[in-house]
Amino acid sequence: MPALLAMFSSIAWGIADFGGGLATRRVGPLRVLTVSYPAGAVVITLLALTIIPGSLTSGAIELSVVTSIAGTIAMVLLYAALAVGPMGIVSPLTAVGGAAVPVIVGITRGETVTPLIVGGMLLAVIAVILVSRESGPHARVSLRGLLLAGGAGLFIGLYLVGLGSAPEGSGVWVAALSRWWSTLGVLVVVGVLLLRRGRSSRSPYPWLLAAMAGVLDASANGMFQLAAQGGELVVIAVIGSLYPAATLLLAHWVLKERMSRVQWSGVVVALAAAVALTV
Repeated sequence: MPALLAMFSSIAWGIADFGGGLATRRVGPLRVLTVSYPAGAVVITLLALTIIPGSLTSGAIELSVVTSIAGTIAMVLLYAALAVGPMGIVSPLTAVGGAAVPVIVGITRGETVTPLIVGGMLLAVIAVILVSRESGPHARVSLRGLLLAGGAGLFIGLYLVGLGSAPEGSGVWVAALSRWWSTLGVLVVVGVLLLRRGRSSRSPYPWLLAAMAGVLDASANGMFQLAAQGGELVVIAVIGSLYPAATLLLAHWVLKERMSRVQWSGVVVALAAAVALTV
């Protein structure tokens, strides 16, 4: 069950990144977060109150504050990276950091790593490398894009470690409260910028894309928290890192971004890694 939850969270993250990336290209990351964060916060709070009840302890509240800082920084960097670079490259790069940090933490905690798990991890790494292999004039990524993607991956990893450290029996409260703290922070920053600069863009706002990205991202966070509570962080983090495959496929189907044979093989390897890590 934990592995399946991690897989569902991976798919949701991939779709959320696609929608959030499209919205960011139109109006910028902060403006997208002003809608996506509250939308996600409302949905995951309703889940915490009704479908997935848990204990709201002082430890969960304190942890939610810490994770909200890492999560907000991660999303700003991620959306900024998606706005300046190809999704097929940026998304896999962030996945590397997002998986590496929790894996390192899990190993230092003494979590069990079987040969099958090691094989699944290696397949996941290979899959991420393959799906990020783009060619052609639109495949170049600037140094700024690489730095933004690397920074996003680091903070995503720290955020996932925080979710994985949530107290048992807390349901999805850490993820829910974290999203509310992040929402407050983003709204404050946007308010200050508006006071200083005024309205900087009159582009039509992508309400549906922003809201969809927020709901899916928050839901994925909640599923990851539940998965980490019931399984090994080392395994759960690697399964969650497969989300670039979903982003890449959507970019291919919706934006008509061409996928090479190498990238298609990466998708297949990602599926093999998922099977190895979920059995």
